Formats: sequence, structure tokens, C-alpha cells
Amino acid sequence: MENKSNRNFILAGVYLLGMIMIGIIGYMFIDNFSFVNALYMTVITMSTVGFREAQPLSDAGKMFTVFLVIGSLGVLTYFITSLTQNLFQRQLRFFYTGQNRKNKRTIMENHVIIVGYGRNGGQVVSELIALKENLVVIDEKHEIVINNIGKPTRFIEGNATEDEVLLKADIKTARALITTLPNDADNLFVVLTARALNPALKIISRASSDSTEKKLRMAGVDSVVLPEQVGGSHMATLVAKPDIVEFLEHLSFHDEKSTQLLEITINELPKEFINKPLAELAIRRRIGVNIVGFKKATGDFIINPTPDTKLVENSKLFVLGNYEQVNNFKTILNEEI
Repeated sequence: MENKSNRNFILAGVYLLGMIMIGIIGYMFIDNFSFVNALYMTVITMSTVGFREAQPLSDAGKMFTVFLVIGSLGVLTYFITSLTQNLFQRQLRFFYTGQNRKNKRTIMENHVIIVGYGRNGGQVVSELIALKENLVVIDEKHEIVINNIGKPTRFIEGNATEDEVLLKADIKTARALITTLPNDADNLFVVLTARALNPALKIISRASSDSTEKKLRMAGVDSVVLPEQVGGSHMATLVAKPDIVEFLEHLSFHDEKSTQLLEITINELPKEFINKPLAELAIRRRIGVNIVGFKKATGDFIINPTPDTKLVENSKLFVLGNYEQVNNFKTILNEEI
């Protein structure tokens, strides 16, 4: 792209100089103009400014002037267009490479890579930004990358099925990858490439059919989301159980006005609570939040765990409360650790 733009600009400059030389030689040969007068007549004719002639023109000189005006219009337009395009691309490249240099100063770690910035990808990015996650977005569309230059989220232009593009997104130090491309085959290739580069990476993929879901899981996806299936289930629930949907919509991960659901790893708790029963936390009495779920280290879930549930390492608690209660819980954890 850059080489082609430079070639066009150079070619336009050669055409312009050639037309000027033709004008000078023509006036000097036809009407015996001096070099200065011939150059003056050529410039005012090609630029169509309308100044008076340097000296009277013969009929042949007038016909030559007509030829020069017609011929120079296309050449001059081509030159100005090439100049403008070249300057614009240089300025665009300056900002784009400057942003890339800024992004490359430090290697990102524990971040999330989003592949595809369409409807699904855009929603994912908005939610994760609200959760204060560090993000890298990969998209093939040049205008999307350019429109997001300067924003806190890093955007990379390229095909995520290629190793170098994912390496540019620091995939080896990433925590998770979410691919939201509309084509199932593209998502599958992204998953295969990402899994090969980072075997420990958590991968979530969009899919459009059950058969694709099976292939994605075989390729190494941890979670598969079928937007059509989720949307259909949501609409059916709105008819059958509208109050449940309304209640769930009051749950949030980041909205200060809503009830919040918080995920706490047992390793984050003070050491004296490790391997102790849940009852010893007494967070319902102390803070007012409720423990609504428990995830064992094996990956099994317990809904509404009993007080004698043991807080073993690498398990998780799911805590429900309003914004103030959740913040108080976080504060107490930070103070006691």
C-alpha cells in the first residue's frame, strides 16, 4: 500500500514536470518566447489563473495554449490527488505506528483477548471494560482498528488464525481468549491456533450449531456459547416466568444500583479460615451478604451450601449482596489478609 502510493506520487510528479517542459519548449519554438516568458506562460496556463500573456500569441501559439490547458488539467488533477493521498497515508501511518510503539513498550499479562469486534464482540468488550479487565481486541477490519486508536483498549489489525497476530496480542501471557467471529470455521481455526500457543489458556467461543459445539470442545474450548439458543431461551422465559427474568436482571457484576454477585477464591480469605467450615466466616451476620454458591476444587458446584461446607484451597464462594455490602466484604478481606 505504501510503495504503491509513493510510486503514484512520483509518477504524477514526472507527468507534471514533463508537461511543464513541453509548455516551455512549445512557446520558445512557436512564438520565440524567452525561457522566462515561456515558463511564465506555461505556469499561468496550467494553473488557469488567467493573467495576461507575456507577449502576443500567434494563431499557432493560441492553439498550443488550448492543447496545454486541456492536457494539463488531467495531469494537475492526478498530481494533486496523489499528493493528498500520500500525505494522508503518511499522517495515518504516523498515528498508527505511534500507537503500536506505545502498545509494545510492555508485554501484557493476565489479560483477555477478544477476537472479532462485531455485535457480540462489542458487547463482550463493554462488559469486560466495566469489570476493569485488561483487553486486547483483534479484528481484520482496518477502519475498526483506526477508529479505536488512542483508546485504553488495545486493538490489533489482523487474522487471529495466524500465529504472529496472536503473538502480537501476547497470547502466551494472556489469561483468556474469547472468539466471537460469525463463521464457525474461523472460530475453530482461532481455537486450534490459540491452544497450540498457550495450552493453559481459558478459551470461550461463539458457535451457531450443536455440531460445531462438539468440534470446538474437541479442539480445546473450555466454554461454548450459542447466541441463538441463549436468545430463544430468554424469550421463552419472558413468557413463562417473567418475574424470574426481572429478578435476574437486578443482578449485576458492576452496576452500583443493582444487587451484585461476587466470586471469591478461598485462597483470598485469611489463612485462619482455610479448611474451616463455612459457618466460621459468619459473613451473613457480620456484613449481611449471602453465600449462594460454592465451587469445589474438583469443579463441582453446590447451590446454597450448608454451614458445615469446608473451605478448602482452590475452591470458590459466590456471594450475593448490594453494592455497599459487597464493598464492605472486600474491605474486610483486604484488612484481614
